[in-house]
Amino acid sequence: MSFHPNDIARRARLGTILIVMLMAFLVSGFFNTQVLQHERYAVQSEENRLREVPLPAPRGIIYDRKNNVIAENLPAYTVSLLSTTEKALVAELTRLSTVIQLTPNDVKGALKRFRREPNRPTVIFPDAAIDVVAVLEEHRIDFPSLIIQSVPKRYYPDGAVVSAFVGYTSEISESEMNSERFRNYKLGQQVGKGGLERQYEESLHGAEGMRFVEVDARGRVVNEAGVARPDQVPRPGPPLPTNIDMDLQRFVSQVFADTLMGGVIALDPKTGGVLAIHSGPGYDPNRFTGGIPQDYWKELNTDPKKPLYNKATQGTYPPGSTWKLVDAVIALENGIANFDTRMPQACGGGFAYGNAYFRCWERRGHGSQNLSGAIEKSCNVYFYQLGLRMGLSRMLAGGIKLGMNTRSGLDLPNEKAPRFPYGLDYFNKKWGPRGWTPGSTVINLSIGQGENSQTLASMARFYAAMASDGFAAAPSIARVTPKRERVFTLSAEQIQGLRSAMGRVVSPTGTAGGSAVPGLFLGGKTGTAQSGANKPDHAWFVGMAPVHDPKVVVAVMIEFGGHGWQAARVASRVAAKYLNIPHPADRAPTTGPAIGDASDNVPGRPVPVPPPAPTPLAGTAATN
Repeated sequence: MSFHPNDIARRARLGTILIVMLMAFLVSGFFNTQVLQHERYAVQSEENRLREVPLPAPRGIIYDRKNNVIAENLPAYTVSLLSTTEKALVAELTRLSTVIQLTPNDVKGALKRFRREPNRPTVIFPDAAIDVVAVLEEHRIDFPSLIIQSVPKRYYPDGAVVSAFVGYTSEISESEMNSERFRNYKLGQQVGKGGLERQYEESLHGAEGMRFVEVDARGRVVNEAGVARPDQVPRPGPPLPTNIDMDLQRFVSQVFADTLMGGVIALDPKTGGVLAIHSGPGYDPNRFTGGIPQDYWKELNTDPKKPLYNKATQGTYPPGSTWKLVDAVIALENGIANFDTRMPQACGGGFAYGNAYFRCWERRGHGSQNLSGAIEKSCNVYFYQLGLRMGLSRMLAGGIKLGMNTRSGLDLPNEKAPRFPYGLDYFNKKWGPRGWTPGSTVINLSIGQGENSQTLASMARFYAAMASDGFAAAPSIARVTPKRERVFTLSAEQIQGLRSAMGRVVSPTGTAGGSAVPGLFLGGKTGTAQSGANKPDHAWFVGMAPVHDPKVVVAVMIEFGGHGWQAARVASRVAAKYLNIPHPADRAPTTGPAIGDASDNVPGRPVPVPPPAPTPLAGTAATN
């Protein structure tokens, strides 16, 4: 076949045009890739070649008031895998299980982390044991996608001693990841799970850093490139100073040991600073770090003493006779009674009201008492009549004004609010208009029973106001500037009169006479509150020392402790320890019984009586 020269020329020109257009397209593509979008593709190339490895930040160290360490960080190891797909991760885990033991929970947790954060190394062991790390290092060449790195691990030198307030750390949960508070956190990070660790999480957490490792197309680590920029170095959390006195905290834990259930709060009444807080029995927060062993978790949850339940902030209990000081404050503030006031009926062991008979704890009776004597001897009959004189509405209003239905403001998460009726409608809704009577209700409330359950923290705050002339600051574990507010308004003479009466509670004729210690001058109020369920009563004591110039307030509640003087013995030892006053119960054993032992609850034993108030109220202290 032959072509006309013009056809050949035309086709040559067309071919040339097509080749030029193709070359122009290729050149423009190369120009766009190499010049215009150079940075974009360079970053993408780096992302394909380099993988991010997070560097956890050391959490802020927690100190006590004397700069002793409460919580610190120790070196630990995490084991992670770099995988491009879930299928590849499963294959690596299967191979890994031939070298070390992997539980179903380990595999399940790893897959969950990968699905949530596929671009981050998948953590297999958040807190790997040193023997596991040693075995994996020996087989490092067999697992090129394996990453083993040193990370800070939370450690509590005093273990269970601080469990009531420090909390613990563990891996962030799925639900927490979905919450507003943790919106900037990533799966695998350690967060505070309770106590101060939770309360001050945002401060203690610090800022996570980042380093990079070089991988091949199959995700295998070929080179560790280190930290890319200075701003990617982890930033530790700032320290958290507290008001805790670790010497006192250890002492309280030692006094409770493993035998007593209940709680203790000791605080500075002027600032609200918490010096010690204990819930017994406790648990070891160190075992929660990196994931709690299942057997230990089961042990804690099945323990009938409920070690995970904070009895100082979450337990609500009838306050018993410790509530009688609340009655006294309401009565004095409203002019219903004074320290000379005597009730119409003397105590003969009980009080008849309507068709019911309400007993006093002293079946022989206390005779005729004034307000000071009724506090000293904890006379139920006196306070039954004082409650009736106040009336239910005034008692409820007074309790609410004193804040006995609200949380104390202690800086710990999950503090429970006390249970106290908000008004008469409370009873109508619960029992129906005809299911209750105001008289019987107020009689029960007047001695801290009935529809009244308080926390140890709420009672400590009220007695702190008693110790600081009607003012109180919210109890605070962290060292913050206190914000004091007036809780009630009484004259200086009235406040000293109440303190004098509380001082006589810890005297030979008082309900806590066996707790007196030479030079301590402890004052307070015992409480023996019905627990129900055919179990022994709860034992309460809330007091202050020295009673006329208080430096410390101590609140003690012993579950099923039997009698209030049992709690008073503990409070006496705690106050003496803080004020550096020798206590017979903490001296070396002698041949005779020590003050504070059960044998000391003997009427008439000679014990020191606190000195009189600087401004005694006429007709009160002298007539008890």
